[in-house]
Amino acid sequence: MRWLALIPVALFALLGGFFVSGLYRDDPDALPSAFIGRPAPQLTLSVMPGQTPLTPAMLTDGQVKLVNFWASWCVPCRVEHPQLEALSEVVPVYGINYKDSRDGTSDAAQAFLDELGNPYAAISADDQGRTGIDWGVTGVPETFVIDGEGVVRLRFAGPITQSVATDTILPAIEAARAP
Repeated sequence: MRWLALIPVALFALLGGFFVSGLYRDDPDALPSAFIGRPAPQLTLSVMPGQTPLTPAMLTDGQVKLVNFWASWCVPCRVEHPQLEALSEVVPVYGINYKDSRDGTSDAAQAFLDELGNPYAAISADDQGRTGIDWGVTGVPETFVIDGEGVVRLRFAGPITQSVATDTILPAIEAARAP
């Protein structure tokens, strides 16, 4: 009967162990992706006028590349924009404009690019968010490192800062280039 009194203590210790182990994960802010090590999901995109469209063939062209989900209404997208311009000197950067307005008289995405510059080798629009859902995007910006075979090697959720570019994105690019 005395051992029954130890059950709550043992359960508490076990639960506490799980909580403490969670504090020592490699990156507690990292969002996992089911696509790491798997081919990039389908692209269901529309053409942005005046832009080279992103095609599925571009994802499997033999080169490492970045795919960046962004929007003109996204403040963190403005913050990361200089880093994308710098990274575009290292690898092709493909943009997927996420749920921006295009009503024929104004194009918020094009105005964003006209103001800040265009780091993208190709851009298409995800007007309805279908591609974002297929890729597991939880919000913009999100950036994926894709190897030359079209396999997802890294998913980074949030704005790319200089330290993120140096400590996370560039090492992932190099790893994706390795045979």
